[in-house]
Amino acid sequence: MTLHPDFTRVYTADNGEPGRVIWILFRGEEVVVRSEGNAICLPGEPAEDKASFALGEPLFLGRLDGVLYKTAHLAEETDLPPGYMGIGMRKLYGSIAEQEWLIAGYAWQILHWRRTSQFCPVCGGATEPMQKEWVRHCSHCGHSRYPQVSPAVLMLVHDGADRVLLAHKPGWGPMYSIFAGFVLPGESLEECVHREVAEEAGVRIEDLVYQGSQPWPFPHQLMIGFTARYIGGDIQIDEEELDRVEWFHAGAMPPLPPPLSLSRQILDGWVRLQPTVP
Repeated sequence: MTLHPDFTRVYTADNGEPGRVIWILFRGEEVVVRSEGNAICLPGEPAEDKASFALGEPLFLGRLDGVLYKTAHLAEETDLPPGYMGIGMRKLYGSIAEQEWLIAGYAWQILHWRRTSQFCPVCGGATEPMQKEWVRHCSHCGHSRYPQVSPAVLMLVHDGADRVLLAHKPGWGPMYSIFAGFVLPGESLEECVHREVAEEAGVRIEDLVYQGSQPWPFPHQLMIGFTARYIGGDIQIDEEELDRVEWFHAGAMPPLPPPLSLSRQILDGWVRLQPTVP
């Protein structure tokens, strides 16, 4: 899932550009939506929508199909007017158009960066936004701070036949998933895949195959997915991270992550390739 190629990013505050507007408003970690019968939608503008809320400083995100997308924070104690509610980003998936969900994820990351970049991490001076890209500049020491993106790898480990090695964390309930971990400084994606599998499961792998990537706004990851083939080693669990690591046949999978996640999409794609699965 990626933003539509026709989505035009704009790096500026709300400049009052005319046109149909959709607002992506956050109250705490919830997205504010409006009820329309049995469906929900992101609030728009005319003024009565906007006038119902005390907005923080708005940002103009960009345009898609003639629609202007803007975003802002609300105070967490804001009482929403009748017909409005707050929904977490994960629960919101599937309830609005996928492109609007992706733009909401983009908005969350930009607001998070702005909120955490008001002051320079080098000298403590106040930073100022620039207009040609998302960057905040410190006029005192010259440091520039861009939105943070944290790369993390996902890896499906299979046995070359119809079994897959899945991990379970405490608190996940019955759900299992593939392995995951953040990339360290000085480490390639491939090195990270090998290291994380060795650390979390104690096994060796080869034949890494890239499967895709996904922006993951919780709060600012980029997930990069691989499959890899098991070549040896006894399972030894990293008990600080996991409580179970088990082999499963493609035709007898445990509960898996929701379809939103790249990890589930990689799993579903692998299962579809197995001849033993009806």
